Amino acid sequence: MGVKIKKKIRFSLDAPCAWYGETKSQRALPNKFLQAIGPFVLFEHILSYKQSPDNSDQRLIATCSRAHRGIAILTYLINGKVEHLDSIGNHEMLTSGGVHWTNAGKGIVYSESITADPNVASANVSIVRLWSNLPSIRKAEKPVYFSLKQREIPKKELGDAGWIKIISGDYEKKVARIPCYSKEFLYHVHLKAGRQFSTTTDITLECAAFLPSNKAIVNGKGIRAGEFVAFTSFGEIIEIKNSCKTAIDIFLFGGEPYHEAIVSEENFVMNNPHEISQAYNDYYDGKYGQLKPKQKINNLKKRDHGNNSGTNSN
Repeated sequence: MGVKIKKKIRFSLDAPCAWYGETKSQRALPNKFLQAIGPFVLFEHILSYKQSPDNSDQRLIATCSRAHRGIAILTYLINGKVEHLDSIGNHEMLTSGGVHWTNAGKGIVYSESITADPNVASANVSIVRLWSNLPSIRKAEKPVYFSLKQREIPKKELGDAGWIKIISGDYEKKVARIPCYSKEFLYHVHLKAGRQFSTTTDITLECAAFLPSNKAIVNGKGIRAGEFVAFTSFGEIIEIKNSCKTAIDIFLFGGEPYHEAIVSEENFVMNNPHEISQAYNDYYDGKYGQLKPKQKINNLKKRDHGNNSGTNSN
């Protein structure tokens, strides 16, 4: 066997930012260079620094209610609390470390409302959201939802360097519970100050990294908070060094290339323009269902934030 080498970095860029009410959205994917990484057609980091640390004031930071079709939506809570409601009857509240996963299939309406997690010291919210493009044969399936609490996500200790959580895919015989319709992976790597981590990737998979905060050195290149890194297919090893005096978190994700056509509009991701038109028609015909009045409990909690009460990320 030949000597394995570090993957080359194709490019890196700062994820564009926008404020919506009290949340900041950093959308790393899609970007001006890439429409997708493997099956992933969206990677977004949602954060807020404006929540009061006083647990008696757990104000709603953001909410959204949107229709989706043709994708699987994964919401992973680095830090925060997210309440999920949907038109197929699910209602679930998760705190830091949990995952909301929704296969939108042939159409669903869902809402996710964000507040700070009262169980952690930091009041800052930090959440990543990904859309995985479904294969065409699965875009007409019934929508499905499930959730995972922090303890249900596989985790591997990296000696005294930190740990890695396997949110999607597998890593060294640990397999995530999130369904995969092709080869894909999503890892949350936590590195202590001054430590490093390396992993060998499958050269047939597209790979990327995102740093939500602090700074790191990835395959010899310094990257900063909010920066997205895309790798080429040349090389196998991804190496992360933490040169900070505090611990860092970084996300590695990717998968096998999506070989079908991709046509997206708003929150519908299909394979041709006709399917986009059909997605809208089915939505307007009420085929996605709707949130039940008794489910819309967030409207009772919601304080007036004007027109900027939620994100536009869903």
